[in-house]
Amino acid sequence: MKFRKVHGAGNDFVLLAGSSEDLRKDWSGTARTLCSRRIGIGADGLVVSALLDNAPDLIGVACFNADGSVATMCGNALRCVALCAAADYSLRDMTLVMSGVKHKALVRDTKVEVTAEVGAVDLRLFQAVWNGRPFWFDSANTGTEHVVAVVEDVDAIDAAVFGRLVRNHHQLAPIGSNVNFIQAAGPSELKIRTYERGVEAETLSCGSGAVAAVVIASHRGLVGKDEVTVHNESSTPLTVRPHWDRPGRTYWVGGPVTHVFEGALA
Repeated sequence: MKFRKVHGAGNDFVLLAGSSEDLRKDWSGTARTLCSRRIGIGADGLVVSALLDNAPDLIGVACFNADGSVATMCGNALRCVALCAAADYSLRDMTLVMSGVKHKALVRDTKVEVTAEVGAVDLRLFQAVWNGRPFWFDSANTGTEHVVAVVEDVDAIDAAVFGRLVRNHHQLAPIGSNVNFIQAAGPSELKIRTYERGVEAETLSCGSGAVAAVVIASHRGLVGKDEVTVHNESSTPLTVRPHWDRPGRTYWVGGPVTHVFEGALA
């Protein structure tokens, strides 16, 4: 089977184009093997996609994290699939279906935007202490679980260590959460660092995390209601803007997508 290595603002994936039947398979073990950065291709996740039969612009997507767990929503994975679909099927506007949820995608050269649906938001869900200082964590579900803490300086936070502690906080049991630390950088800019559940490490970028960051920052009055630039560890920002037909419920997250290389599985 052929594969592509693609990244969305530093969040990297192994992509397999298969059939509808492949979407129903359990790729957990394959994900753990291929995503290993020492003995595999190396990636934050494995993504399997297939053009569905019932519409010419409808693509099914299944995503598995590096630890083999299923990702119910991954904005950057969807953006990577959309870029490849644009090349394979000459699509520029399309619908991607992941975990039963439809996401619109727009491809303009290497700039790709996808929609994310926002569910429950819970402010001041719990506190956690870092270096003797308590931080409040808010939660926002953007198709997957995210908690967000507003900090003065994201670079002063050990996102890997603190993120791992918060990810396993008893308030988040039993499945845990992705963990984001954000800093206001202007009326329409944020800085972010994200610890991703399933990757079990800090990642360079997280699409659903960028949306959660903007949702929480908006609730806290840190940003306005227009497009927000989210600066991440890859130094390749993502943009998050509201879907004006569904304000407060749906957001577009966009940025560059890069095709790195392709090959064949041994």
